[in-house]
Amino acid sequence: MLLMTDVVAALEAAGLEVRADAGTRGMYASDASLYRIPPLAVVRPRHVDEVAAALAVARETGVPVTSRGAGTSVAGNAVGRGIVLDFSRHLNRVLAVDPEARTAVVEPGTVHAVLQKAVTPHGVRFGPDPSTHPRCTIGGMIGNNACGSRSLAYGRTSDNVAGLELLTAAGETLATGYDARVPFARGAAAAVDAARAAVGRHLATARTEFDRFGRQVSGYAVQHLLPERFDLTQALVGSEGTLAVITRATVKLVVDAPVRVVVVLGFRDIVAAGEAAPAVVAHGPTSCEGLDSRLIDVLLARRGPAAVPPLPRGGAWLFVELAGDDAGEVEARARRLAADGISDATLVVTDPATQAQLWRIREDGAGLAGRAPSDRPAWPGWEDAAVPPQRLGAYLARFDELVAAYKLTSAPFGHFGDGCMHVRLDFPLDEPGGTKILRDFLTDAAKLVGEFGGSLSGEHGDGRARSELLPHMYSADAIALFAAVKHAFDPGNLLNPGVLVDPDPVDADVRPAGRFPLKALAMAYPHDGGDLAQAVHRCTGVGKCRADNSAAGGVMCPSYLATREEKDSTRGRARVLQEVVRGELAWSDPAVHDALDLCLSCKGCASDCPTGIDMATYKSEVLHQTYRGRLRPRSHYTLGMLPRWARLAGWTPRLANLGMRLPGLGRLLRWLAGVDRRRTVPAFARRPFRRTFRPEPGGTPVILFADSFSDAFSPDAAAATVRVLRAAGYEPRLPSSAVCCGLTWITTGQLDSARTILSRTVAALAPDAHAGVPIVGIEPSCTAVLRSDIHELLPGDEDAAAVAGAVRTLAELLTATPGWTPPDLSGVEVVAQPHCHHHAVLGWKTDADLLAATGAKVRRLAGCCGLAGNFGVEIGHYDVSVAVAGQHLLPALDAAPDAVVLADGFSCRTQVADLRDRPAVHLAQLLDPSTPAR
Repeated sequence: MLLMTDVVAALEAAGLEVRADAGTRGMYASDASLYRIPPLAVVRPRHVDEVAAALAVARETGVPVTSRGAGTSVAGNAVGRGIVLDFSRHLNRVLAVDPEARTAVVEPGTVHAVLQKAVTPHGVRFGPDPSTHPRCTIGGMIGNNACGSRSLAYGRTSDNVAGLELLTAAGETLATGYDARVPFARGAAAAVDAARAAVGRHLATARTEFDRFGRQVSGYAVQHLLPERFDLTQALVGSEGTLAVITRATVKLVVDAPVRVVVVLGFRDIVAAGEAAPAVVAHGPTSCEGLDSRLIDVLLARRGPAAVPPLPRGGAWLFVELAGDDAGEVEARARRLAADGISDATLVVTDPATQAQLWRIREDGAGLAGRAPSDRPAWPGWEDAAVPPQRLGAYLARFDELVAAYKLTSAPFGHFGDGCMHVRLDFPLDEPGGTKILRDFLTDAAKLVGEFGGSLSGEHGDGRARSELLPHMYSADAIALFAAVKHAFDPGNLLNPGVLVDPDPVDADVRPAGRFPLKALAMAYPHDGGDLAQAVHRCTGVGKCRADNSAAGGVMCPSYLATREEKDSTRGRARVLQEVVRGELAWSDPAVHDALDLCLSCKGCASDCPTGIDMATYKSEVLHQTYRGRLRPRSHYTLGMLPRWARLAGWTPRLANLGMRLPGLGRLLRWLAGVDRRRTVPAFARRPFRRTFRPEPGGTPVILFADSFSDAFSPDAAAATVRVLRAAGYEPRLPSSAVCCGLTWITTGQLDSARTILSRTVAALAPDAHAGVPIVGIEPSCTAVLRSDIHELLPGDEDAAAVAGAVRTLAELLTATPGWTPPDLSGVEVVAQPHCHHHAVLGWKTDADLLAATGAKVRRLAGCCGLAGNFGVEIGHYDVSVAVAGQHLLPALDAAPDAVVLADGFSCRTQVADLRDRPAVHLAQLLDPSTPAR
């Protein structure tokens, strides 16, 4: 038997960039599908010659090869047992753009959004736009024949590819394209001739069973191999990497209409929405997308009312986009559609910001649907079946009956104008017999689609989820034809075996199947019944963490955007933790800590990940489990216990500051503390805030949570908060004893100590909380602990729940205060860096609304500042910390040198001072009439 070490040695001998450690194999064992198939090795080719070299090793060793883009495939197309070729790391460039010919040449790992950014200045775009467009790759789209929301206008990927360059399993170069609009194929002549001959033996089948409606994607597109319409480019699109490996693609570009109007149509239920779709399409929209109210309910529960703009009444909706060159003409078409009597209620949306918010709901659909209406995990496996559009309503009704018969729940959505439905289902995979239920349901669902003349896949390919079910859609002769085409191009079955031809069983290698109990967990997971396995399996692999989420004001995932390494994405970390809960890796395994090392604990994923991953919490759990009863990294004893040392330093702040300033001693102290030598250590305040605070009589009582950072390092922000509160009619009081939220203990995984500290704090705050006295935080991260982490560390504690319910940010309290009006800041330019925890846990919209009311000109930054508490000062993190700051914060500061920098987070203000030697202020200082910031 060939050993993994032999394969890895052969790949390394060929000069390839190879990863075969346990962590990498765990990360690449899954895509966005149900399946877990660890590869032997991951190769990241840097140029086409290295792709050829990897294929040569595969031939020599008999090891299969699977091509992978961004790993967003939901059908199991991008996982395999041999060599995985990750094209997204290096072969990801736009090589040429020809605006006149309206074409672009790209490498297969080029992200869709990168291509759009390159061609948009020329007034063109790549037409297909899957919901994963910020991170999916063009090679992956070609592999699956992806479509997206606007396929009514732009068609499928196969309609938008002008030519391909590929390598066959035999190492032959194959080029396809069009000369004077006539298709050609050059190279690999024997394979091409064998494919022609295969179709020649099955002509009747090829002419009658394929191309029956627009979204028939399942199987091979053998109709394009017919002699009367031979077009190898279109035949290879959608072949899921089973026939050849794409090395370069020439894609077609289209001109985007400048005016867009969205009409939202409300219906009683999803069946009625499906029935209405053909009538909507008659109005010539570019898009007609269906959403069930059950999906909206998940979004409301996750992100609150602000996440959903006003919708017309209904239990389901169609989001319909009309586009054109003339605003008046497009709006008139929209009004005609709205008045056509198709739906129960309508809404015409012309505001681009509201349109973007609506499309964001649709784009997050796959992730949001990862939580079923039953509040159980919902899984892919049957997520993009399509039927002829005129039969969609009837199909949806029957599908709902099938779901109910299996006692499952669902929240359908999809490309209703094309007859394509997306759905995730709460298969009981963690229960005995769960995979049998999966198999039985998929079999019955395949039979149902066949009955309606539909396709098992409408845009994602069949992969491992549906290939075994193809006989329910195609005749035995068609299945034999697929096998013949596969043999023509890949007689050794090296390319993505287990997919389409000789498929793996649909219930084999199911990643979340079974129970994986972990004992003595330190934190509760309130949204997952306390089950860490269920919590980390929230990650369905949709890969939003691999995208720049700044357009929506997002934070996730700052470390991945800095390094572009899968291990530094939220998904990569979740996959490694899934290996831990399976028992494949130990808590203390170096692969686990390598994956988590650059996690900033920013909690951006807690709000930005559509499936609700909270990697900061999971990281704390891992650190706790790894180091309990053991010697910890020294930074855990210093930075992790910073409030304790800050209180001690508060008695002799001048001596503490002098020690850090003395060159030799300062360097030694930094090293002992685990602080990077390039960091400037903030000075301790000469007098901590608690010693300067003096209560005054009168006013409505409010508890001021004077956190350790505000007390020891930033008393000016705390003092300004007091002045603003008093001006608003409040009288702040400090808790009867010094309190701490335990944040630094939480982030370093010292959870037993954190629980003890937080319990004392709850005891001190609970009487006021029960009495209805608001508790106002100064530091966002500490405020977020009191509102969110408190439930995980003190689950079921009534006092803790009362405290969490009483916690307010300054903006929340002020805007809810009758008669309070913000100061006039007209003419003041503000660059605002919301703290990550403020964005993710507390929500920054109230602050944004307050600032808008002041009249200030505010630029809100997305992303993380990069310091993130103890992360950015620790040895080994400095370069990444600066790179994260360089994504949004530093460019904004440089572009507005005279602006007031608003940063409520102490770490954010520290980063601004450290990297740009510039002051930054807290919101209280901005609102305080006595502060120079005004």
